[in-house]
Amino acid sequence: MREAVLTWCVPLELLCSHPLPLSAFLKTQVKLYTYRACAGKDEMGKMVSVINTVDTSHEDMIHDAQMDYYGTRLATCSSDRSVKIFDVRNGGQILIADLRGHEGPVWQVAWAHPMYGNILASCSYDRKVIIWREENGTWEKSHEHAGHDSSVNSVCWAPHDYGLILACGSSDGAISLLTYTGEGQWEVKKINNAHTIGCNAVSWAPAVVPGSLIDQPSGQKPNYIKRFASGGCDNLIKLWKEEEDGQWKEEQKLEAHSDWVRDVAWAPSIGLPTSTIASCSQDGRVFIWTCDDASSNTWSPKLLHKFNDVVWHVSWSITANILAVSGGDNKVTLWKESVDGQWVCISDVNKGQGSVSASVTEGQQNEQ
Repeated sequence: MREAVLTWCVPLELLCSHPLPLSAFLKTQVKLYTYRACAGKDEMGKMVSVINTVDTSHEDMIHDAQMDYYGTRLATCSSDRSVKIFDVRNGGQILIADLRGHEGPVWQVAWAHPMYGNILASCSYDRKVIIWREENGTWEKSHEHAGHDSSVNSVCWAPHDYGLILACGSSDGAISLLTYTGEGQWEVKKINNAHTIGCNAVSWAPAVVPGSLIDQPSGQKPNYIKRFASGGCDNLIKLWKEEEDGQWKEEQKLEAHSDWVRDVAWAPSIGLPTSTIASCSQDGRVFIWTCDDASSNTWSPKLLHKFNDVVWHVSWSITANILAVSGGDNKVTLWKESVDGQWVCISDVNKGQGSVSASVTEGQQNEQ
């Protein structure tokens, strides 16, 4: 068996934005999995294995779990209004911090790049975004953003190349962008009415110019343009671009879902010509969006799979060749694009049991 060049962890719990699914149940454990590329079909069942089970001692349902850049720390958040940070090196679990500051369920957490220090953002039903920072081994609240009128459902840090910038999506329909300007100060820009009814997810484009791996002249500084994607209760995915004057403009509107978009994930890139975004929805469908020509900015959707329940979360591996999908069917599935361009389920994990199945079922194949 050959080890893959990546190892990333998939939180076992339901990853959802407000409101809670009716099927939600109390879970206070997070299971961490490792994926290994296998040489043959006989080893398919060994592709995904549990490397750690963290008993968080949260007093209510966990909504998000995120590993830091180095894969040594795990941050979790819960309806018990707390954010917890664990040291999970060598299969252990040491509680480093129990952060209290939110006044409602905490939906999501996000680690900043370590070049800026140990920084974690969290967002909550209490309409607040809190930025936590570790100083001399102690975690404290560094900044609190209270500029939204409803639940803040998603937070995502921009690529570190752009500076310390946080995008925040809210049920009030707006998206806030917080930029650190130094000496504890944050500049706030707001995109009002970004999504009718509400915004559920935000995801930044990589700081890589599409096609630069092939066309970029050596020694020439790339012309980065800040972009991010958002998904909302208007069933839309929208792409946003920063203009030369620093204002944010809607660049593209992607339509394929028939119900609320629950998550979007812009795939990492090494500079190949194609840009890729994954989206999932209340309608049970997961789409893979691709753009092969950055100048035309034309995006084409491809249905990855139609699930029998809501799909809450999509997440790319660091090499962008595997997509993890988490939904109301109580499973995490891993998908990979085959040589003929079809997306195939390479394994699924039953939440709570930790059991792994490595092949797509006949019924799933027929639905694709």
